[in-house]
Amino acid sequence: MAESAHSAAVESTSDPSAPVGTRPRSAVSAGVGIVGLAGLVSYLLVARFAPDIAAFLGIDWGTRGAMNGPNSAIASVLACGVPMVLWSIFVDKVHRNPSTGIDWTQRRAWRETLDISLTKLAGLWATWGLIALIYATMRYYWQGNYAFSMNLLETVAPWLLLVSVPYMLWLDRRMVEPRDGCYQFGRWLIAAQKTGGGQPVDGRAIGHHLRAWAVKGFFTAFMLSIVPGNFSALVTVPMSEILANPYKTGIWTINFLYLIDVHIATVGYILTLKPLDAHIRTANPYGMAWVAALVCYPPFILMNGGPLDYQMYGSDWGYWLADHEKLLIVWAIALVLLTAVYSWATMAFGIRFSNLTHRGIITHGPYSFTRHPAYISKNMTWWIGSLPFLVTAGGWVEGARNVILLALVSGVYYWRAKTEEKHLLADPAYVAYWNWAQDHALVPRLFAKLTGRTRPLIRLEPDPRVGPVA
Repeated sequence: MAESAHSAAVESTSDPSAPVGTRPRSAVSAGVGIVGLAGLVSYLLVARFAPDIAAFLGIDWGTRGAMNGPNSAIASVLACGVPMVLWSIFVDKVHRNPSTGIDWTQRRAWRETLDISLTKLAGLWATWGLIALIYATMRYYWQGNYAFSMNLLETVAPWLLLVSVPYMLWLDRRMVEPRDGCYQFGRWLIAAQKTGGGQPVDGRAIGHHLRAWAVKGFFTAFMLSIVPGNFSALVTVPMSEILANPYKTGIWTINFLYLIDVHIATVGYILTLKPLDAHIRTANPYGMAWVAALVCYPPFILMNGGPLDYQMYGSDWGYWLADHEKLLIVWAIALVLLTAVYSWATMAFGIRFSNLTHRGIITHGPYSFTRHPAYISKNMTWWIGSLPFLVTAGGWVEGARNVILLALVSGVYYWRAKTEEKHLLADPAYVAYWNWAQDHALVPRLFAKLTGRTRPLIRLEPDPRVGPVA
């Protein structure tokens, strides 16, 4: 997904000494995603072969099998996230980026920032209370996979409340401007009705604060809910079953690649921290963008049982190609490569991944080939993997319906891409990347050659009334 971030002097401007046509610098180094992948794979191997490792070390493992439970799945998220954090701090030194808004040489006296910090804590805790109220009200969050997310969040909530106090007191002494959206919201709650000629509350900053936490609250619960299932399946499936035929080998590999995507994305939603330069600069302010994104996720999803379900009376590639081993191999390779691109696109963000947000201009990896590698690869996997024109019942009518519905799904993702660009094009840094990609990236150049157009048919320009997004 095309996401960007304000990066001050380091990230948001092009190097004037760079040759013309040079790809703009990426806000995240490739190393972040690589070490996250290494940590995840290492833990996955330990979890899968835990009984053998215990026997080798002389540990009595008893009758326990592989470490495939939900707690182990959360540990695998930590195994993925910790190396990315360490790389970001000690190698990339992201905490020194001007875009953090932190001046590490500055340590204000406690009395200068205490009132600010207390006001921000009021805003933060009130925000968390609103999210908790939504969780508690919606039964959906207490059923199925979401029940695990809620139980986990209930466990960590007291610790988050406790840690937020020293964190806020410590950070505000070093912030260049600590009066952010969280402060404005807290001030509105505590003292908005007071008179005396003080500075008015910044409604735009409050709106940004609430949108950012809406993204975090909605997607963090979703990501945590899907972590355990795929992890358990990958850890426990016997190797003989994985290698039974090309279809099962392909499915296991695809699930592994999705595991990478889910873990790195989960880390991204959790670690929206300014000292890591991973905070949300702005969340998308356009309603059309929120609609386009939310209809792709439960409980609002239009696919998978919804009105845009393109798999009615259908099946997947393993069913249709069951008697053609060579075609199964070709399909498996194609789907694995496309899913690898999808996971690579998530890896490129490192700890900054999240939907509907502005957190860092990513120009390396698959983003050097197209502005929307995840959307393109995901939609191609659906077309190739589902073969929507083939159905088990209903004849050509149902096949035609499925083709039309999948085309509509692809249209939703096209609109997601355009509404994300509308948000990010308000940042000159993303404009520089957009222009570079249009002139030099493989996919835009290919489309330009095929269509004869040097610019896309549709480009949504940002609304100047929204103001800066960086």
